[in-house]
Amino acid sequence: MKQSTISIRVDENLKKSFDELCDSFGLSNTAAMTIFMKAVVRERRIPFELRAETESEIRAKSMEAFEKLRKEAQQNGVSGMSLEEINEEIRSARRGEQS
Repeated sequence: MKQSTISIRVDENLKKSFDELCDSFGLSNTAAMTIFMKAVVRERRIPFELRAETESEIRAKSMEAFEKLRKEAQQNGVSGMSLEEINEEIRSARRGEQS
């Protein structure tokens, strides 16, 4: 089978992470890209979903995370702390102190 070369430009950190992940799978990056390309040709589509979250989905996830943090703060007795008290807790934790 005749071979061909594809040359692409990607972010250096992305390539490094991709290469490390492929290596952990026991694959070269060439083998991983070949698998991806074969799947695209076979399925005649990108073999995973490409989508951006809507603003309302992002807002809902943010509120869910906020409510979770609020509940944890109440459970840990820190929900009534001022911003300065919170910052002091952070400084103490960074110094390795117990409150």
